[in-house]
Amino acid sequence: ALNCELGVSATPCGKCAACTQIDAGRFVDLLELDAASNTQVDAMRELLEGALYAPSAGRFKVYIIDEVHMLSRSAFNAMLKTLEEPPGHVKFILATTDPQKVPVTVLSRCLQFNLKQIPPSQIRAQLEHILGSESVGFEAPALALLARAAEGSLRDALPLLDQAIAHGGGKVEEVAVREMLGVVDRRYLFEILKALARGDGRAMFNEAENMAARSLAFDDALQELATLIHRIALIQTMPEAVPEDDPQRELLLELSG
Repeated sequence: ALNCELGVSATPCGKCAACTQIDAGRFVDLLELDAASNTQVDAMRELLEGALYAPSAGRFKVYIIDEVHMLSRSAFNAMLKTLEEPPGHVKFILATTDPQKVPVTVLSRCLQFNLKQIPPSQIRAQLEHILGSESVGFEAPALALLARAAEGSLRDALPLLDQAIAHGGGKVEEVAVREMLGVVDRRYLFEILKALARGDGRAMFNEAENMAARSLAFDDALQELATLIHRIALIQTMPEAVPEDDPQRELLLELSG
């Protein structure tokens, strides 16, 4: 975006020399430093000395410092002077998972962008796109489970998807994914809720015993149960809250009655 030959914009072309070299990781004016393995002040001084020189090929010299909160206090102090009066041709991108550990003196000189987690629906759509491109068979509920297990990170969802394909023998199926993730089979929970609706305590205990026999985690089961009860309460107030393509739609509507 900063060095595209067509100009600075939110939509770089991806085709010019600068864009292709940046994508390939060989652009001379883009420097990345992993602060977790370069915490010392010497590494920072060396990096800042280079910042004084004009860019060789690009419009800007861009420094990406990953996990910046891992830098030592003296390394932060060394950086401060350059951040106070940065040369016009330099841009710093400081990435961190723990902004509280970055000194206030540094934070106050930065524009902060908080990155949100990716919604499960978006992760599921991306996994669907990947499997379609690779011609791998899948079941929609299995992808929903993987998207939820990724907890907002597409980077975490991809190895889970690989694992699921291997575990399912080349297919991504709900039963195999539940087994792989150790997720509670919702059929047990629906049976418990049906028994609860009938006021049948014995049936509820039988289902709990079946779950124990399969070594299902009760902590997870209670969380799943709370989610189901919440969805049922929501449907009672607003029936359109359950999407048409939800595989559990009929059961949820039945229980909401």
